[in-house]
Amino acid sequence: MSKISIAGAVLALTFATAGTALAANPPGTASSGSADFAKAGQTFKVAPLAVCDVNPDAAGTVTGASPAVSRTGLKIGETSSACTTEVVNPDEFLTKTKSVAKGAGFDLSALAGLSGGNKGPRLKIAEWTITCDANEKGTSAGWELKGMSGWTGLPQNITPGYVHDVKAANGTVLAKAKFTDTVFPVPNDGSISMTLLKITFEPSSGYTGSITVGTVACSPTP
Repeated sequence: MSKISIAGAVLALTFATAGTALAANPPGTASSGSADFAKAGQTFKVAPLAVCDVNPDAAGTVTGASPAVSRTGLKIGETSSACTTEVVNPDEFLTKTKSVAKGAGFDLSALAGLSGGNKGPRLKIAEWTITCDANEKGTSAGWELKGMSGWTGLPQNITPGYVHDVKAANGTVLAKAKFTDTVFPVPNDGSISMTLLKITFEPSSGYTGSITVGTVACSPTP
């Protein structure tokens, strides 16, 4: 099966709140993914991978890294993250931040292990990246997925919040995959959070729970 790669246009949010506001999101954070799913009473968990948090009070980069993980039905390769604070105007105390999470070797074989007509696809992602950028004017988030296979029917242009049905050979929906789920706080304080991909199992699969690939959040800088 041929592999596809897709990338998302950057989603920008302009900081337009009058006066001082408390951010609903942190200054900056990133993680390459996590998992919490179960079948027949057996639970499979992956704690948040390669987590980093921006230090808004000091210039520099905070990094995170996690080794490859393997659970029954799921493998994820090595992952990394970097959360950077940069001073752009020391005289005016202006800074900008960038939070990035990267991963490789995602392989969800749980659905392919089902029997009979309920057998599903093996979902693979060779590489993924998700970013959150912030300055004093606002925030933006972007993403990229490379080398995807098993995602039959996935469009080349994915709109924010797009939901893809992961189906068995007999057409049964085994899981729902939501791409680029972006949250803007209410009231709008200029911050943003994004989950690149969340796969939630349907009861027909025999599994419960979900798997997340890439999360970021950031807030306008002082």
